[in-house]
Amino acid sequence: MPMTSTPYRIRPFAPADAADAAAAYLAGRPHLVTTPEVVAWQAGLPHYHLLVAERAERVVGTARFGPVTESATPHQGFLNVSVLPEHRGTGIGTALLTAAERELAALGTRDVHGWADDTPAALSFAAARGYRRGRAGRFCGLDLTAPLPPLPPTPPGVELRTAADFLDDPYPIYLVDVDGTRAEPGDLVLDDQPYEGWLAEIWQRPDQDHTLTAVVLADGEPVAFSAAQTDGHRTYWSAFTATRSTHRGRGLAGLAKIHSLHRAKARGFTVAYTQNDAGNAPMLAINARLGYRECATEWKHTRALCE
Repeated sequence: MPMTSTPYRIRPFAPADAADAAAAYLAGRPHLVTTPEVVAWQAGLPHYHLLVAERAERVVGTARFGPVTESATPHQGFLNVSVLPEHRGTGIGTALLTAAERELAALGTRDVHGWADDTPAALSFAAARGYRRGRAGRFCGLDLTAPLPPLPPTPPGVELRTAADFLDDPYPIYLVDVDGTRAEPGDLVLDDQPYEGWLAEIWQRPDQDHTLTAVVLADGEPVAFSAAQTDGHRTYWSAFTATRSTHRGRGLAGLAKIHSLHRAKARGFTVAYTQNDAGNAPMLAINARLGYRECATEWKHTRALCE
């Protein structure tokens, strides 16, 4: 029977779907990092919703969506759809998108924000369904089997630690995170994430590697970090690099990142990826100095569900 005529159904995620859902997210996108464990964990978060498309008893696509809980503008939501390449063009992506938009509307969402790969098919899919293209995100990759730049001298009064040193009390790391988030480019103004939410959604992520996350201390206080997530095997993801506003312009973000990369290389990780807003010139410059090279682009898209 031709693939296009094989029936499919859209349904809520179940824990047994985790491996196939992760595969749909990663297909054709080697610059992304996730695991089945992460997918299952995300599906359990209170503001995260996950629908799957099932065909021939296999999950072949997902829609990941929910409210943007920290947005200072009310009624904002996120929505991203992924379908395995061999199942695209069959109506599955549209069905996932429509079902997710329906649920977002029921939650009171007014504006939906999502990302589309920089391919003709993905961009035309978004445009045909009423999504307006906005800012770009740049993915960069780094071969960790090649030599890294040497570790620079540590400035006086500065100390390098890891997030694992703060397992008993990660609140000082949280303070750096929220300060850094305020400076991130974006379309939405975000309120500071509450500490309990940060613990549950960031600090306790199952792929967060606290031993690879480098933390810079100045006069004994954390002022910068470079957070690391991994697939547990070969791929390292630079999740967020931040510096407190009082200590920017001293090279501390780059110092944290190069230390984290050296740790990842020593642990046997072979490739590193990161993503930054195309307008984040300081971080793009740091990445370039470390040897990262652009490998993919995605575009922010927005649609008003209701006026």
